[in-house]
Amino acid sequence: MRPDRMLAPALLAALALLAGCGDGSIGGVKKESAASQRQDAARTRTDLGQKYMQQGKLEIALENLNKALEYDSSYVDAHTVIAVLYESINNPAKAGEHYRRATELKPKGGAEANNYGWFLCRQGRYDESQVYFDRALADPFYQTPALAMGNSGACLLKAGKREEAEKRLRAALDANPQDAEALVQLATLLYEKGEYLKARGFIQRFESIAPYARPDALLLARNIELRLGNANAASDYTRKLMQGFPESEQARSLSAQRSS
Repeated sequence: MRPDRMLAPALLAALALLAGCGDGSIGGVKKESAASQRQDAARTRTDLGQKYMQQGKLEIALENLNKALEYDSSYVDAHTVIAVLYESINNPAKAGEHYRRATELKPKGGAEANNYGWFLCRQGRYDESQVYFDRALADPFYQTPALAMGNSGACLLKAGKREEAEKRLRAALDANPQDAEALVQLATLLYEKGEYLKARGFIQRFESIAPYARPDALLLARNIELRLGNANAASDYTRKLMQGFPESEQARSLSAQRSS
């Protein structure tokens, strides 16, 4: 659902000087300078690609990101951003190719592993995804381990492994009590277990910190209130869902239930 939030891509580590074959250090300096120029060009094009994506200009964004990879095919951030773009235009084959390539280029990178793991989960490849979540959590320099922990738990829940999912989701919330995704997923898990009051508590925690509503959380909250016998609250959530997200899968499903 959510790849690691991508800020302006970080510069890659400086390349080591290459040994000159004929003119020694002078040749090495020239090669380093050319490599640095390619990296700078790749970074600039990647930044432009991100900006055009944010503006919804996806065709121009794709042109810039492809150009970034022409300048430097090993630029990890370019692979990550273009993977997000391909996924947004419903090309999972190309998206997966670039998410995977980012992990190959940075095998110990927590963010890259988490991104690919979450992509695999969205594709229904649940067992494979856990390999990459575990890799992300093994990175001691990964700054948002709670994100990978929560994604892992959400994916375990999709795979029907509730006990393992609950452990990981609670661990994610221990690390970051404001992890919105973990809150929704844990509320979902508790609802499925029939623990409706506990589920309500987690969905209310989500509502208190989430910057915006989302249709899956609204439908879940509506269903929880129905189970608890609170018809007025359920109707309020139904109204918010139908008015705020009329084209969502959740709204269409609810409309179909009500008309049948």
